[in-house]
Order: sequence, then C-alpha cells, then structure tokens
Amino acid sequence: QVQLAESGGGSVQPGGSLRLSCAASGIIFDMYTMAWYRRAPGKQRELVAAITNGGETDYRDSAKGRFAISRDNAKNTLYLQMNSLKPEDTAVYYCHARRRNEYWGQGTQVTVSS
Repeated sequence: QVQLAESGGGSVQPGGSLRLSCAASGIIFDMYTMAWYRRAPGKQRELVAAITNGGETDYRDSAKGRFAISRDNAKNTLYLQMNSLKPEDTAVYYCHARRRNEYWGQGTQVTVSS
C-alpha cells in the first residue's frame, strides 16, 4: 500500500520559514518524480515545485528564490524548504509521486498570517 505522509506544516508570521517533509512508503521512491502541490481556499490546486528522480528541479514563478525542493532517496523522503513566506502562500500542501501511476498525500496546512 502506497503512503505519502506529509508533516511540518503550521502557522508562521510573514517572512518566516517552514520545512515540509513527505515520507513515502510502498513505492520505489528513487524511480519517481516527486512534487509539492498546494490548494488555497477557493482556488484550484497548483504545482509549487517538482524534482525528478535525476534531481532536476522546477518551480512555479512565485516560489523561485524562496522555496527549495529536495529529496533524500536513502530515507524515501521529500522536502520543501520554504523561506520568506507570504500570506498568499497559505494553503494545504500536498506531496505527489508520479511515474506510471500517481499518488497523493493527505496534505498539511500552512498558514502565513500576522
């Protein structure tokens, strides 16, 4: 059974930082392209950042220079370091795994507010 378990969300003031983690099980982690998506209230889910099994990364424009996606294949874990957080980053953040199939985590809430 595939499980993607996110952690690290929470509430932070503007300008603060959070580090999200996604622990994967039930998949051959290092063969999957991994990504973080988010869904803000009243909006569609959007891609935040992705990393291929070869380590190539891609970011949405609003995340460039502030967020960093990384993976530790030995630990089957995906990370998202988020710095200089803004209120518009408030959303539920989802871990995503894609190869022939795709899988989603349950999500972790990130709230940026003063």
